[in-house]
Amino acid sequence: MTALPSDLIPGAEPWSHAGGPAGALVLHGFTGNPGSMRPVAEALAAAGFTVEMPLLPGHGTKVEDLIPTGWTDWSSAADTAYRDLAARCEQVVVVGLSMGGALTAWLGSEHPEVAGLVFINAIVSEPEGMRAAVAEVLATGADRIPGIGSDIAKPDVVETAYPDTPLAPLLTLFEAAEEMADRLARITAPVLILTSTEVPTSTSGRARWWRRSVGRSTTPQPVITSPWSRPPRAAACRTLCGRLTKALVRSAGDRSTPMAPMAATAAKPSSSGRSSTKDVTIEPTRAAG
Repeated sequence: MTALPSDLIPGAEPWSHAGGPAGALVLHGFTGNPGSMRPVAEALAAAGFTVEMPLLPGHGTKVEDLIPTGWTDWSSAADTAYRDLAARCEQVVVVGLSMGGALTAWLGSEHPEVAGLVFINAIVSEPEGMRAAVAEVLATGADRIPGIGSDIAKPDVVETAYPDTPLAPLLTLFEAAEEMADRLARITAPVLILTSTEVPTSTSGRARWWRRSVGRSTTPQPVITSPWSRPPRAAACRTLCGRLTKALVRSAGDRSTPMAPMAATAAKPSSSGRSSTKDVTIEPTRAAG
């Protein structure tokens, strides 16, 4: 077992759970840490999954540790975690938040045997003009900008992400996003996309874009979209991650059979600022050719 850093942020520990034969790999976002995805991981564990939630390189300590890392480091760590989990489980689903969603897409294109992919506010395309803007700031000698990790709408909740965003690693994320269109097109697994209109760092509100992008060069697979709110509430996580990922695992046995329509409960911010739940009927949609 790899020793944890001595300066690890409290709550940023990687997390594992030994469950049933279905595995779930849970991946956190850029400048964040496993704490942001702990409710999701625990919901999956409660649903019977064997769960692995790694701490990605450079994260969970101090921002200076993230500066020398980049996409190659994060994708390598994610791939190692996936292979380790797949060796112990009959099937594996991958769930990723933000940058973790980009890693989820990368894994889905590298491993066609994956049972299902869940994207939560995933960064799978470069926000318009951001790559050039980051390169311009880097050219001035600056190595960071104010942090974007804790972009949670609920006022009394703070994510333990880094206070600053290092620019060089961010640039590698945008460079990786440049090839994501081709990778999304190669995905053969059923896909669940969860997006929030209030999260500025994600590819949000683009259900049609997802349906056009996923599986373009493969046999069309179910693409399901649903609202998502951060931080995830326990009840919503149990419903979304339990019911939906179980459905993804069941459907993986026969990729030619479209996933049946289902209902899910997703967290939705109310006017009071508290999370409430709303029943959402989710229809499977084949990706456009």
